[in-house]
Amino acid sequence: MDPVIIVGAGPVGLTLALALARQEVPSVVLDEGPGEDEPRLARTVVLREDTAGLVERLTGVPLAETGLPWAGWRSLRRKQVMREITFDDDTGPAPLHIAQHVLTGALRTALAGEPLAEVAVDSRLDAMEQERSGVTAHTRGPKGTWWRGSFLVGCDGPRSTVRKLQDIRFPGRTAVERHAVAALRTELPWPEESVLHRLPPWRTSGPSAGEITARPLPDGVWRLDWLLPPGKDLVTPELLVTRIRETLAGWSDGSTPPYDLLDTGVHTVHHRLARRWRAGRVFLAGDAAHLLGALGTQGLDEGLRDADNLAWKLASAWHHGPHEDLLDSYQAERRAVVAARLRAADQALPLLRGGGGLRAYVPGSARGHDALLTEGHLGRGALGAPGTYAGSPLAPRHLEGEVPVDTAPGAPVADVRVTAEDGSFVRLRDRLGRGALLVILVAPGTGVWDRKHWVTAGVMPRLAAAVSALPHAAELLVAESYPGAAAHTVLLVRPDGHLVTALGGVRPADLYAAAEATLGGPAKTQAEAEAGAH
Repeated sequence: MDPVIIVGAGPVGLTLALALARQEVPSVVLDEGPGEDEPRLARTVVLREDTAGLVERLTGVPLAETGLPWAGWRSLRRKQVMREITFDDDTGPAPLHIAQHVLTGALRTALAGEPLAEVAVDSRLDAMEQERSGVTAHTRGPKGTWWRGSFLVGCDGPRSTVRKLQDIRFPGRTAVERHAVAALRTELPWPEESVLHRLPPWRTSGPSAGEITARPLPDGVWRLDWLLPPGKDLVTPELLVTRIRETLAGWSDGSTPPYDLLDTGVHTVHHRLARRWRAGRVFLAGDAAHLLGALGTQGLDEGLRDADNLAWKLASAWHHGPHEDLLDSYQAERRAVVAARLRAADQALPLLRGGGGLRAYVPGSARGHDALLTEGHLGRGALGAPGTYAGSPLAPRHLEGEVPVDTAPGAPVADVRVTAEDGSFVRLRDRLGRGALLVILVAPGTGVWDRKHWVTAGVMPRLAAAVSALPHAAELLVAESYPGAAAHTVLLVRPDGHLVTALGGVRPADLYAAAEATLGGPAKTQAEAEAGAH
């Protein structure tokens, strides 16, 4: 069968290629560039802990050594400290800040050693055709040629050629926010903490800077962002240097500390959402499908989740034949999650950027605003928390044995320690992304047993038989505990780490029904699929 064609060699496209290879699906990545990325320290990304874990699983690179997990979070308003958070087991995992070229470099290096993936550099898509059996794409450039694929995924950014060739609308808002950006090496009073400062008390040159963000990188480097007022005022080098000096002096009791300016830029945030994310055998992912980023929200983090969601569904279709309901669920799940985050940001923007009015005099309004911004920057709440697929068309219905646990159906699972079938102890997330469903038995006390004892004890033989009878490959794991789960609870988890259901005990019929629903329901014959298409 033909490989999957991936258009675009940014982080989303490279992640998708690696995720497919992990599930034994070949791909070709069409890279319109030369195959390397310009180092830009003013272009960075913030990843939530589980998204960083996805990249680490695929690359084998510990990102904490190439990026920097924040030690804490601090927000200020004028001269007042509004909130301080030190990241630990009680406050939750720290976001990771990393230069985008470093992230992309780690993905490229991993892909270079992957025999199932090919990267075609200097290859710009200019035409494509699709029919029932596959997709044909044409690239121009020194190596211009035709490529044949089973599916095609457009990961080619905001100006996506794939989206335009498929005539998919991309409505939304332009220039929702603009930021002047500088990357510099210096010492700030808050080592390795991320800082949000609203309404700084010092006088700024030029248009007022109502909000400044400082995010640390390794080796004493910081990325500073100044929110610019609405309009298209030119950010000159002189204005930016003045901003830097004023800001550093304001944070250092009046005197500007030494600094080395490494990179600068202007970051413009747009909010857009493609009308469709699937057109037959063609899909959109990342910035080709959505743009977001106001109020600290991170668009690339969502793009990597697109790749994780789509990879196992394409792998199932590649190995077992297209299941239309399963492929359709990519758009239904991911578009709904991103749309909800865009709505939350658009609803919060007038409140946070309104510039005063009666709201500014309401007691507690400043703390409410701070809470909203903190959510966006830290990946929490409506602005930033990972999306759940509770309303997914893949969610099973009416399971008599379903029981509640601390993870809601459709939400990402907790990363507990589990025992694999070979008796080894691993983290649950280490078993994700292999194309198999995961079935986890919560069995306190088994961690101290040898495998030869617990594999034949209690409910295990009956559960193992039920797992072997599922309509899709599944791996059986055992956990000492899971948040909110009683002993002998059985969890069914998708390959992308979202909980399907939790069952009270071994219930083969419910487990089978849930697994079948996760795959899009009973497989249809070709005649049924064609009839449904009409």
